[in-house]
Amino acid sequence: MPPAYDAVRVNRCQRRAHRCPPSAPPWEPVAQLHQPPVRPVSWQNSVPGTEGTAASTGKDRSVKQLDSPDHVPLSPAILYFGTPVALISSTNPDGGANLAPMSSVFWLGQTAILGLGTRSQTSKNLRERPECVINLPDTCCVTAVDRLALTTGADPVPEGKAAVGYRHVPDKFGHAGLTAIASDLVGPPRVAQCPVALEGRVMAAHAVETSDPEEAGSVEVFEVRVLRVQVYERIRMPGTENRIDPDRWRPLVMSFQKFYGLGEQVLPSRLAAAIDEEWYR
Repeated sequence: MPPAYDAVRVNRCQRRAHRCPPSAPPWEPVAQLHQPPVRPVSWQNSVPGTEGTAASTGKDRSVKQLDSPDHVPLSPAILYFGTPVALISSTNPDGGANLAPMSSVFWLGQTAILGLGTRSQTSKNLRERPECVINLPDTCCVTAVDRLALTTGADPVPEGKAAVGYRHVPDKFGHAGLTAIASDLVGPPRVAQCPVALEGRVMAAHAVETSDPEEAGSVEVFEVRVLRVQVYERIRMPGTENRIDPDRWRPLVMSFQKFYGLGEQVLPSRLAAAIDEEWYR
């Protein structure tokens, strides 16, 4: 879906006149967006004399009880429920290329959101030389991706990483058996073996607040504007110029530190049937 925080572009409003009446401005700054009032939790379903009942806890009595296992509370150390693996190529201070595997990535329109540890070499590179390539491997690349585990471009190795076995590797491409090829619009190279390569420029970086004071400032989020998308011809949707065929694209996925691939489509999407992909452009 389009980025919720981004300004709505004028041409998009022109194409969707029914959603942007002439009297309305083409966009409104995020800070000025009107938000519905937030009522305190204690107000919701608060009925005197019902403490401890469904009315006091906010539970809906009309919800049907299904014959299924109950949910149980957990406190996982990580919340990696399944996201695509990405290999981020960036430029080191000496001009060489760094390559880092990660899976805290998603997209909002043409912007990629990357979550990285602030002590990583990739984070330092992106702050000082704000360009990168987000290379997306498929399942055929899993062995090469796994070779990058427990390696870092940082020298010396950060203390926390050294404690769990990380070691400094200056040539990540050679170590993984991957080939670096020149990008079109940015300095860092692409990975030849990855079916998708997104060349991008860092637009902003944000610190992420943590619940542990000792970990304050240890994680940050980068907004990367995608400048060019490069893909293997075999994953282009037949008969189209600018579409990926999801039946031919099999991204490598990481879920709780384990590698997986996608299966077949489980159900045709009503969203895809109703909305042409170009509507989002």
